[in-house]
Amino acid sequence: MKAKKIRGHKRRWKDIDHWIQANKEIDLDSLTNYQHNYIKIRVYPWSEMTDINGQLPEPNGITKAKILNGLIEIYDMWKTEIEKLGEPYYLKIWLFEPRFSKSQVVCAIGEWLDFYESTFFKPEKSKEFSAENYGVLTSKIKEFNWEYRYDEEHLNNIEPGSPEDYTSLDGYEERKKWFDKMLKKPHRITDFKEPIGGATESYSFKKGNVWLGGK
Repeated sequence: MKAKKIRGHKRRWKDIDHWIQANKEIDLDSLTNYQHNYIKIRVYPWSEMTDINGQLPEPNGITKAKILNGLIEIYDMWKTEIEKLGEPYYLKIWLFEPRFSKSQVVCAIGEWLDFYESTFFKPEKSKEFSAENYGVLTSKIKEFNWEYRYDEEHLNNIEPGSPEDYTSLDGYEERKKWFDKMLKKPHRITDFKEPIGGATESYSFKKGNVWLGGK
């Protein structure tokens, strides 16, 4: 699929600045109540859930650097505030490559600590993080400790459902054909100790890498 061009970069840079300023402060009362929070990249067009007319290219160049610098600024501000709580916390930048637009800052306390610690699959063979790949941000990137994980998408064994779940038999057959094709691709299989929504195992497809960065 041909990627669409992103126009109006200077306007995007202003949007990035506004996004950063709007998210630097963390509401500690809300964090105490809900025990977790996160900030995703909410900058048009990468904040869109779907892209009907074609695949969007990931941010690059100055745009990518500005977004990543914003994630670092948000992380640093959140860290200063969260430490005022005086309790254990999880605070990381999730840096996705090549799906950079999925990157975010994530924090948790209390019962949510273990949840985020086990979000991503940790392979036996690790990789070394190359801070030099991030140009002008190399020195800031090197201030973090980076852990390697897989960026994956998941399906389960109750896909694609049954014909009764669709408005037409053609819709079901199309989904089933897609599902069968997916299962021919390399993937991990995880058996559930107990069924989850009727599913007994999941299929995980590697899309890239995710680096978990903390100080």
